[in-house]
Formats: sequence, structure tokens, C-alpha cells
Amino acid sequence: MTTHDVAPPRCPIHLGNDDLVDPTLYSDGHAYDVWRELREVDGLSWRQVDADRGFFSAVRFADADQVLRDTATFTSERGTLLDLLGTDDPAGGTQLAVTDPPRHTDMQTRLKKALAIKAVDRQRDMIRDRVRGLIQPLGDGGVFDFAEAMLAMPMSVTGTMMALPESDWPWLTTLNTTCIAPDDPEYQGEGGRGITLAIAHHELFGYFQDLVRHRRDHLGDDLISVLITTRFEGRHMSLEEIVSNCYSLLLGANVTTPHSPNFVMAEFIETDVLADWAAHPEVGVTAVEEALRWASPVNHFLRYATRDVEVSGTPISAGDAVVVWLGAANRDDREFADASTFDIRRKPNKHLAFGAGPHYCIGHSVARVTLRVLFEELLRDYEDFRPAGAPERLVSNFVSGYKHVPITARRRAG
Repeated sequence: MTTHDVAPPRCPIHLGNDDLVDPTLYSDGHAYDVWRELREVDGLSWRQVDADRGFFSAVRFADADQVLRDTATFTSERGTLLDLLGTDDPAGGTQLAVTDPPRHTDMQTRLKKALAIKAVDRQRDMIRDRVRGLIQPLGDGGVFDFAEAMLAMPMSVTGTMMALPESDWPWLTTLNTTCIAPDDPEYQGEGGRGITLAIAHHELFGYFQDLVRHRRDHLGDDLISVLITTRFEGRHMSLEEIVSNCYSLLLGANVTTPHSPNFVMAEFIETDVLADWAAHPEVGVTAVEEALRWASPVNHFLRYATRDVEVSGTPISAGDAVVVWLGAANRDDREFADASTFDIRRKPNKHLAFGAGPHYCIGHSVARVTLRVLFEELLRDYEDFRPAGAPERLVSNFVSGYKHVPITARRRAG
């Protein structure tokens, strides 16, 4: 593929048959090559989707960081997913992810406190117990689908923190994965992508409506109770707002947490990475951050310009869509030395895996603690990790991840 310069700003870069909207571009692993080309383009490239819709791509770290931090110029309230391009998100202004400051700041205050590192540290023993239970079958000698266990991990942690019935966790995990990967044949229903997504949303929102109504009369110290009792703008959240943010919390956890360890296991199991990490547990913090940078589980965030602005010399008009590609920004050599190398001792490592600015992932502390505990347990108790089949990528343009990573391992002596 050949890089072409982009002449005034809406001339689309030639990408051959590669379409940034196509989810198979990411499941096939070709996106990294496309992003590498786009980072060399002078300015932001424009992709015309159809006669009425198109978007600019921010693929360099500095550009991505600028767009994510400047919420006054680049709004989230019209929607944050490429699949909704050109259609305003009905959750705008009610769900944290699609609400801009200052309303966003007021809405998230109590929830942010409940998910702060000190609060999460008090949950560390619970997280460790959940992680141990999930990886315990790894030592039985048979083939273990590591990715399936990791996809279940965020539900077991966040589900506990939200006081969701444990019997519902497998069903909720499947629904959440369906919402982020409705194009994946393993999750898509007979009616096709649109019907699959509509059914999953209907079931999840209906589930949380019933749960919130019940929880209002049975408050506890869980995250749903925090949302129910939160006051902002002189009032409590409406049922619609609570349900929308319950959905967002659960979806966020299922996106950010499982895919970093899946990437490590799928891509480095036959290298010395795991042995090096196990021999030097003191690198745990930097190694987890590198896993997050490398995986960049959230592929993109969509924003719309609220005014005429210029980014990297590219004029952007009010109303134009800009897609920030996090995985592209996190492999930008201008920001990360030898960015194409996985380095468990990388420091500094100010990646964008959790976003940037006011919309920085509210659950980042839960994700980080969970991942640190996971690798502590995994590398302390198990060794001799070997592939037991070909890993399979999730088919999604929103999430970069694996759905199956079959492996074997041995329990360490003693």
C-alpha cells in the first residue's frame, strides 16, 4: 500500500480496499498498517463514508490528545461511536460518556469518588478471589480458553461492585459483548447486525430498569445505590439517567479490562515476555501500563466540532466529525520511543488507552487494580505457558480484542 499526500482537507487518502469503518479491518489485524500510513499524512485525513457522511481521523498522539481534552471544541453529546456517525445519540446529556462539562463533571462526582483508587483498594481481596477462581482451571492440565476467562473477569468484579446477582453474570457478559461486537458471527443473531444490537440493548436496559426500581427500596453500598442517591442540579437522577449510566458502567468495564491480558497471552506467549515479567514482579505496574498501550482496547472515540478549528494544519468546520483512533495514537513514534516494541519497563508511558481529559475512563482504577492482581496471580502460580490453538480476534470496529486464546500451562511447584 502506498501513502498519498492529502490535498485540501477533504481529499480522501487512498487506502485501497481498507475501510476504517469495516470491523474486519481490526479482526484481521490490518489496521496497524493503515494507521501507520495515516500518521505519515500531512494533517488529518478525511474519509467519505457515503454521500452525506464522512469524518476526519486523528491518528497521531498530539492530535488525539488535543481532540479528547478540548471538550468545548469537540463535543461528545452527539455520540461517541463511529456506528452512530451522522445520527445523534439519544443518550446525549443523560449518560456520562455522552455528556460534556460542566454537566458531566457534576454528574460524575460521587461515582468518581466511589471508584477512586482508595475505594478500589478496599476491594482488592474481593478482586483477588474473583481472579483466582477464574484462572484456577488453568492448572488442571487441559486446554484453557484464556480469552473466555478474561471476558468473564470484568463482570465478576464490576458485577460484585454493582451487586448484580451472580447467576446473571454469564448472560450479562454475552449481552455486553454483543453490544460491542454485533458484527461478530459468534454474537450476531439471525436477524443481522441491527436486530442483534436492538435486542441486546432492549434486554440490558429492561434488566436495569427492573433492578433500579427494586434497588431504590433496598439501598446498599453498591455502585447502583450510589447512582440512585446522587444529587446534581438540585435533584436526583431520573430512572432513565440511572439506567443509562448502569449500562455505560458495565459496558466500559467489559471493554477496558479483558483485552490487555488477552493481547499479552495471544501475542507474546512464545517469547520471553512472560518469563521476564514473572522473574521480575517489581515491573508489574509498568508492565500493565504497557499492556494497556499495546492493546488499546477501545479502538476509537467519535467527536463533533462545535466551531471552526484547525488541527495539525487541517481546517475542520463546525459540525464535522472527528474520529480519534486510540490504537494509532498509542503507537506513535513521536510520543513513544520504539513504539512498535512491547517493553514491560517502558517509562514514561502516558498512553491514551483510557482516553484523556474530562472523559478519562471513570473506572480506570478498577481496571488497573484488576489487571495488576491478575498478572500477580497468573505469573506467581503458573508457568510453562504454551499455545493450544490459533487465537481468534473479536470482529468489531469499536473494540480491539481477542475472543478466544486457547493455551495450556502448569501450576508452579509449591
